[in-house]
Order: sequence, then structure tokens, then C-alpha cells
Amino acid sequence: MTSKIIGVGNYIPSETITNLFFDKHVFLNEEGILLKDDNEAITRKLQKITGIVERRYAHSDQVTSDLGLIAAQKAIENAGIDPETLDYIIFAHNFGDVKFGTIQSDTVPSLASRVKHLLKIKNNFCVAYDVLFGCPGWIEGVIQANAFIKSGMAKRCLVIGAETLSRVVDIHDRDSMIYADGAGAVVLEAIDDESGIRSHLSASFTLTEKDYLYFGKSYNNDSCPSVKYIKMDGRKIYEFALKNVPEAMKQCLDKSGYSINSLDKILIHQANEKMDEAIVERFYQLYNVPLPLNIMPMVIDKLGNSSVATIPSLLAMILKGELKEHQIQKGDVVLFASVGAGMNINAFVYKF
Repeated sequence: MTSKIIGVGNYIPSETITNLFFDKHVFLNEEGILLKDDNEAITRKLQKITGIVERRYAHSDQVTSDLGLIAAQKAIENAGIDPETLDYIIFAHNFGDVKFGTIQSDTVPSLASRVKHLLKIKNNFCVAYDVLFGCPGWIEGVIQANAFIKSGMAKRCLVIGAETLSRVVDIHDRDSMIYADGAGAVVLEAIDDESGIRSHLSASFTLTEKDYLYFGKSYNNDSCPSVKYIKMDGRKIYEFALKNVPEAMKQCLDKSGYSINSLDKILIHQANEKMDEAIVERFYQLYNVPLPLNIMPMVIDKLGNSSVATIPSLLAMILKGELKEHQIQKGDVVLFASVGAGMNINAFVYKF
């Protein structure tokens, strides 16, 4: 017994934010000193490293649970099921609902409970809860749903990943240009054949790596020091990811019983184009196999880094035929992988 994806959905906010949006920003370093490069040079360097040309922001009247609801509705419709038949709703996010123009995170009740309410599900035994696991939260939600299904505790689960990172960034930190908003969701169902989830792996590196991503004060020393924003040590994250993610992907693939040559696609968290390319290249080096062409779909250039939403949104785009260069057919073997705050890494191998 394992889990099969029977429905996918996503929501890509319509507000497109190009790199020109940051032209008038005042970017400072950690000491509050103005950066030497002008904004044109800063954004040019960002695009070269991350691949990001534009990103999407949610409308001012939307919050994270609104985005998650839309993706969930699309996944349920795509699956063709009655939402009353869902046993679990698992909502992966990191900052809750943050209203536009405010700084307070709202997580009570849980975002999963809010989505269940808005779906008008009457079944009290459809359990709704949230997962906070950094950017790998959606994959972790899928792994948890699969555990419920394999144990017999559930037959169908809805797993959502949504975030509005544009609400928690320090406008004086150039890293703020990376982040975006979005949502993706899948419906999983019990299945007893060779398709579905074939293996999975999760890990948390906390001894010395815990604070590579953290909440910290603005780089503007005149700002209120008690207000916190998402911060990261980009160099340490890059080095950590290249050292640990390829090995985790290898362990997961080896557990599945499939060979490296059996892989048709790798869907990796859209965090940084150069970093993702280096991770996948190093992964293939572990097998002494050349990197295949067209193995890793990337949409970060247009959508930015929307944390937990990147992978389920990308999956929905592929399965709906929205990426001309990438298709997933019946029988294809796909490796999903992510890395993020915690520092957490996870992966699963899936046969379509």
C-alpha cells in the first residue's frame, strides 16, 4: 500500500514584480551601511546567480490561506472527488496569514482549519493541521500523508503548500528580491500497485546549522529592533546544500530500488537556479553518470522563490501541460527534493 497523486492544483498570483521594482530600494548591509554597488548592479548580480527575472506577489486583499484555498479547490476539482471524503488536510507554510501592510503572523486557528472551513467540509473526522518545516514543508506533508495512508488511518489526503513571503521581507536587505508568493496542492489516495510513492527520506541538521535561515531585525538601524524579518546566510546555505542534498537524494533513490538511469525528472525546490543546477550535477556525479539534458524543470526565473509552494506548483504546471519543454507520462519515475530552514532536507521517489 502506498499513495498516488490523483489531483493537482496551483495558484500563481497575477501581480508580476520585475527586477525594476527594486530600482528605488535603499539596500544596506548588516551594519546598516549603504551597499557600494548601485541597484542596477545589485539586481544584475541577483539575476546572474539566482536566475530570477521576475516574481509574483499576492494581491493586497489576500493572505496565505486564501492562496492555499484556491490551489486546494483546483486539486480537488482535478481529482474529481467529493471533499467530504478527505481524511486529512495538511497545510505547509512558515509564517501563517500576514495581512498586507501589517507585521503580525496569524496562525490561530490553523491555516488547514481555515481551508477546511472555506471548503464547507462537514465531516468532523477530516483532520486539519499545519506543518512548519521550512521550504521542504510540502514534501514533508506528502510524506506524512503517505504514512497515514500506509497505516490504514486514511484513504485520501489533501496536502497544500502556500506562502506569502513578500509580507515578511526586510526591504533594505537585497535578499528580499528572491522571495515570492504562491500556492500548490495535491490530493493523495491509497493505491496498491507499482505506481505512487516508492521511497522517502527526511533529515534535520540542527547542531551547527540551525540558524542559516532565521528571523532577524532590519538592516535599517532606524527601524524598530523588535520587528523581525526573514534572513539568511546565503553562502552557508549554498555550501550546506551542495554538501548534503545530493547525498540525501542518492539515499532516497537507492531505497526506491530504481537506478539513476531510470529517472525521468527531478523536481527540486526552486530556491536558486545556480544552486539547484549544482546540486543536481553533484547528485549525478555520485553515480559517475553524466547529467541528462532536460532532467530538471525550472520556473524560478518567472516565479521566484515561494518556499513550500515551488514544487507542488511546478508539478501542477507540468501535468497541466503549461511547460512545453517538460512532460510527465504514465510510468515515469520522478525524484522530488527540497532543502530549507531548520536546516531540513527531504525527498521522495514517485512513479507515475
